[in-house]
Parts: sequence; structure tokens; C-alpha cells
Amino acid sequence: MSDSRAASRYIKSLLGLAVEQGVLEEINRDMQLFSNTCRENGQFEVVLKSPIIKHDKKRDILNKLFKGKVNALTLSIFDILTRKNREALLPSIAKDFHAAYNAYKGIGKATVTTAVPLDAKLRTEIEQIAKKLSDRQQIEMTELIDPELIGGFVLNVGDQQIDASVKNKLKTLKLNFSERHYIKGF
Repeated sequence: MSDSRAASRYIKSLLGLAVEQGVLEEINRDMQLFSNTCRENGQFEVVLKSPIIKHDKKRDILNKLFKGKVNALTLSIFDILTRKNREALLPSIAKDFHAAYNAYKGIGKATVTTAVPLDAKLRTEIEQIAKKLSDRQQIEMTELIDPELIGGFVLNVGDQQIDASVKNKLKTLKLNFSERHYIKGF
């Protein structure tokens, strides 16, 4: 079985158990904490994937790092995966769990890129646009800053994109001028 299929099965099981036990929000926070730990400390992920380090040692490391900080169900998943020698799947399980959580909760995902940080009013307006594009009642929006846009925004919702940036408008204008036949010398 491929790693992504195995990770997917663990994610579905963890999601089902979390819903059944009424701890879905906690488990989602735990998985985000685990993902952040992997992202901030690359060596941690290397340790989990290392065939040289014994599985018992990896379980001890996970317990020392997360015991008392995460839900008991999260620790149980860590334990099960290390006993089955599948702890290398943990980073992808933690990363992909959030997408499964969003799908379960009906939360859409959007990314907005602007030249400057958004104020609260503009953020709300862009969230409303994203909700209409995604047909979702709730949107999780990621905000990126790219000064090269000059002004405006680029909004990505699913496979749709709205590019209302000054950079794009200037590019379009330049393209239109290059295609137009005009008389030189006036």
C-alpha cells in the first residue's frame, strides 16, 4: 500500500474517532501543532523517517514532546503508528488532516495576495467574494503579501482565480499596445 493511501486511511479513522468522541477541534489543533513542529524543526521529521532510529525511541521522543500538550487520542495515534512502524507517515497525516477537517466542516479555502496587508473591511469584502465563488458558508483565507502587485489583489478559490492587480492591468495594457498597429512619428 502506498504511503499516501495509508496516510489517507489513518486520517479517515482519526477524523471518525475525533467526531465520535467529540474532540474534533482539539485533534485539529493537535495536528496543526504537529505540522508546525515539523515545519519549524526539519530534524524532527528526519528523525521520524529515519530507519536507523528504533521505533521505541521515536515513541519516547513523541511522548516527551507532546504529552500533556495534546489530546489523549492524538497520543494514541502516535503510539499506534510507532508500534506499527509507520511513524514516517505522521507528518503527512498531520498536514493532510486539516484538509479533511475542512471538508468535514464544509469550510472552503482561499488565498488572497495583496501588495499591502488587508484591513478588516477589505478582508471581509474579499471573504464574501470567496464565499460566493466556493458556495461555502465559511472560508479559511490565507493572506500573502507581494509588493510587485503594486495594488489590487489576486484571489484564488479552488481552481478559480480573480486577478484584479495593478500589475496584471499594466501587463494587459502593454500587450494591447504591442498588438495595436499605430502610426509612428506623430
